[in-house]
Amino acid sequence: MTASTAPTTTAPAIAVHQIARPIGFPTPGHFRFVESPVPEPAPGTALVENLYWSVDPYHREMMDGDFALDAPLEGRTLGRVIDSRDPALPEGEIVLHRHGWRTHSVVRPDEARRLPHHDGVPLSAHLGILGGTGLTAYVGLTRIAQLREGEDLFVSAAAGGVGTATGRLARLMGAGRLVGSAGTPEKVAYLTERVGYDAAFDYHAGPVADLLAKAAPAGIDVYVDNVGGDHLGAAIGALRDHGRVVRVGTVGQYNTPDAPPVRFDHADVVEKSLRMEGFLVRNHQEVQEELYEFAVPRLVSGQLALDETVVTGFDRIVDAFLSMLRGGNTGKMIVRGS
Repeated sequence: MTASTAPTTTAPAIAVHQIARPIGFPTPGHFRFVESPVPEPAPGTALVENLYWSVDPYHREMMDGDFALDAPLEGRTLGRVIDSRDPALPEGEIVLHRHGWRTHSVVRPDEARRLPHHDGVPLSAHLGILGGTGLTAYVGLTRIAQLREGEDLFVSAAAGGVGTATGRLARLMGAGRLVGSAGTPEKVAYLTERVGYDAAFDYHAGPVADLLAKAAPAGIDVYVDNVGGDHLGAAIGALRDHGRVVRVGTVGQYNTPDAPPVRFDHADVVEKSLRMEGFLVRNHQEVQEELYEFAVPRLVSGQLALDETVVTGFDRIVDAFLSMLRGGNTGKMIVRGS
């Protein structure tokens, strides 16, 4: 495969297939780039030339059994309709769909969402702060945690897509002290100097419970958990009465199936009246318009910034995914066609 140019209908369509189940971290050998003729849309569908692709931690979990082998992977993708057989998907329209990890996709109207145009907002924002990443952060804060002004927040994997979005949105919502964990000193500095976290720590620097106690000596009200493991145990110990844990993901355990169970004082849950709740963002699509209303004016005004690591070239999508799993991104990892 050649290419770091945007796909066109004169070139073959290219899709990424998963060809084996990984044990631990996946490698390039678990994937194959497959060429085929550009598909023709059937009546009631449209052909989309894909422009931007999202690679996300949940893809690793789905590689264990949810993704079919020797078939194109799925994922959130932005593309332009170039050949339509349905008036609901007019040619030239930019759409969001989940038939990703391929240069061209055929979609039905119920599989694609036409994106609103917001002057001054980059298209990539619809995979980040305005997309599933930002919606995850927004739902976690407003629906699950029900964050109140002045409450103190701890976020794990805070320099990732959901972590940076959570920090920025929580700050705009009037959160109190914001504390985050990250995997390198550079990311720690990014959180405090760019994103708005009051304190952050490199979780490699010592026991997470000790590092959190130093960063939030008075405790926390809300923990947004992207990691699981010792972060979750430390956060439960640091939560104040009526604290809440928002479970977003367990990326720290996706590649370590034999990781020891989370250890914490179970009595804390009762004695401090704690609440823990997980959620899937796909079950909260009705909040999308509310997110637009909150975030778009602040993006345009500059109050809200984008945190992105953009990799150019569809041929680098596997590299981008593997890099993301090892913490190679700051903010949302996005692949751009050109």
